[in-house]
Amino acid sequence: MERELIIMDTAETAVQVRYAETDQMGVVYHANYLVWFELGRSALLDSLGLDYVQLEKEGLVSPVIKVEASFISPARYGEEVTIKTWVQSYDGLRVTYFYEVLVADRLCVTGSTVNICVRTEDFKPVSIRRRLPHWDQVYQRIKRDQS
Repeated sequence: MERELIIMDTAETAVQVRYAETDQMGVVYHANYLVWFELGRSALLDSLGLDYVQLEKEGLVSPVIKVEASFISPARYGEEVTIKTWVQSYDGLRVTYFYEVLVADRLCVTGSTVNICVRTEDFKPVSIRRRLPHWDQVYQRIKRDQS
């Protein structure tokens, strides 16, 4: 079960930790955080009116080309985690999304993904700035790194 809350240009998605997401030590298995990053990124795009389904209909996809995660404190079965997601930086081609996963006020994981847009036919990168001007305008407006 997921819940979403949008605060300005940050999406907050709440997820109840399921037993299947934990490992033998009783904590969330590390790969599940990547799934939660995707939930957060999808919630952010939806909240901004950026339609990923339409993107795919136009022959584009947005793969992750880099991922980083720092594990600070374990989340456990039965806890509710909140995934906070925002755009940290954007340069017209690459978008860096940043994530915080928390249980209440306790920070569990921080991370980031770098995504690009590619054509589905040959996986060649496309300029978001040129091919998706609406997406470009939104990313320019909300990115936190304004340099």
